[in-house]
Amino acid sequence: MDPVSLVSAAIIGVIEGITEFLPISSTAHIRLAELATGFQDRGETFAVVIQLGAILAVVAYFWTRLWRLTVGCVQRDPASLRFLGGLVLAAIPPGILGLLLNSWLEKHVFGAYELAIIAATMLLGGLAILAIERWRPAPRHADVAALPPRTCLLIGFMQVLAMIPGVSRSGASIMGAMCVGVERKAATEFSFFLAIPIMLGASVLKLAKHHDQITGDFANAIAVGFVVSFIVALGVIHWLLRYVASNTFRPFAWYRLAAGVVIAILLACGLVPMAVE
Repeated sequence: MDPVSLVSAAIIGVIEGITEFLPISSTAHIRLAELATGFQDRGETFAVVIQLGAILAVVAYFWTRLWRLTVGCVQRDPASLRFLGGLVLAAIPPGILGLLLNSWLEKHVFGAYELAIIAATMLLGGLAILAIERWRPAPRHADVAALPPRTCLLIGFMQVLAMIPGVSRSGASIMGAMCVGVERKAATEFSFFLAIPIMLGASVLKLAKHHDQITGDFANAIAVGFVVSFIVALGVIHWLLRYVASNTFRPFAWYRLAAGVVIAILLACGLVPMAVE
């Protein structure tokens, strides 16, 4: 693969690392970056594998807590089992619907009018964040490891919305958690932990279907994107946890609104295609 493609892979890796855990939709930004750089993602395998880099960043950042959780579950510690049970409950709705609808979404949504859908969901998502920040209920849960089962399950159902292009996975889980009374920082942490089974499951599903695409020079581009995504995501996780301790998500809402308008204008002017091949 030529150096230009490797540079494009690195750029997209940076974008993935920045946007995966912010409520601004990594899918939307990666699609636009691919159009801007001319990068060809075979069967979406590149996007899937660099997501694994972001997952690895979560595991690395929270390694101590994850290890304690694992040991606690082995030792049947009630608090650890409750935390793990909450994550499992939250992962069930998107896991089941992801298996059932993945092929249909690939055929009828991804590619077909995808950018138009992204423009709409960027706008609607921005409005939703502003509304939730203004009218959300008072926080009742501040301990990410002690969320009630019903709360975890509701967050899981909100996560299902992320199957729609342009709906941020992290945004759906964080905003959904805040809507059911989870404190902002705890909601953000839960979103990070929930990303591990959700993103890992989605990545394995995609790779099982398109693994034959990872050959030759394309594998080099994937390796570059993976490493860059991992490094950048580590920094974003650290920054976001500090940011939400004393700030709202409103700036991301305004960014989504602006981005949605820009994408809509580009589509209306014919500067970008309605569908992504």
